[in-house]
Amino acid sequence: MSRWRLVSRWRRPGRAKRWLARLAVLGLAVLLLVSLPWLWTTIAARGHLHPVDQAPTADVVLVLGTAVTENGQQPGIRLAGRLETAAELVHRQRARVILVSGDGGGASGDETAAMTAHLTGPLGVDPRHVVADPHGLDTYDSCLRAREVYGVERALIVTQSYHLSRAVTLCRALGIDADGVPARCSGCGSALLREKAIRDYFASGKAAWDMISRRPSVVDSPRHSGVTDALSD
Repeated sequence: MSRWRLVSRWRRPGRAKRWLARLAVLGLAVLLLVSLPWLWTTIAARGHLHPVDQAPTADVVLVLGTAVTENGQQPGIRLAGRLETAAELVHRQRARVILVSGDGGGASGDETAAMTAHLTGPLGVDPRHVVADPHGLDTYDSCLRAREVYGVERALIVTQSYHLSRAVTLCRALGIDADGVPARCSGCGSALLREKAIRDYFASGKAAWDMISRRPSVVDSPRHSGVTDALSD
């Protein structure tokens, strides 16, 4: 065997190790880059998340929408938990008005209509104190429209814990003095919660991009006096 072949064989493991080390460093760099938006939402929300029995006061509770049941008439289990928590805040006199924000033409049905009916029916909230925004098509739009269309300056944000830091961070970045209250989620299995937490981890990247680009809301609406009127009632 030639001397060149012996040297080549001796060097190959070293080259492989160097390539593996470089790949590992690259992988860590990519992971850090992907994680930065999630770290931003998590750190920025610290000190602004409270259990329902320790929630501060605010005039408005902003409830973020999600899927309704197949018939489009009832809230799904996650949405029901959000509405129950919001109603409890009103009954505890931690807030006066509930702004429900979601997709009025969603694939599963009219989210805000189902939310309003559930609050004013089984949960016993005065209909005069419930305002619906049917164009809160995502978390960013819900926060932006709450501030710019409905004039909300201070609010409690209600959604499940896996979503709460991102929602509070977005609302605060868009000019709302927001605190978050985690919604209950009776019937939510651990697999579902893990799936939603992973989805929210990646959704933080979109949240960061929306803030950097300062995109307008998908639906452009004039100012709406619903919240102001409900507060003055």
